[in-house]
Amino acid sequence: MDPIYYTVKTINGDYAYMTSDDGVENMVAMFLLPEGVDVGSRLLFENFEWTLL
Repeated sequence: MDPIYYTVKTINGDYAYMTSDDGVENMVAMFLLPEGVDVGSRLLFENFEWTLL
């Protein structure tokens, strides 16, 4: 699986709304993301794992 880079745009309750560098929007439950994720955070999704950059 190719790496995908995201930027968190908003957090609404238990969900983070983010956009990939390719412009694809995504919504992910906060419990799946690394601790410390906030609006503006950069994330890497690779091999079904999230990494805070």
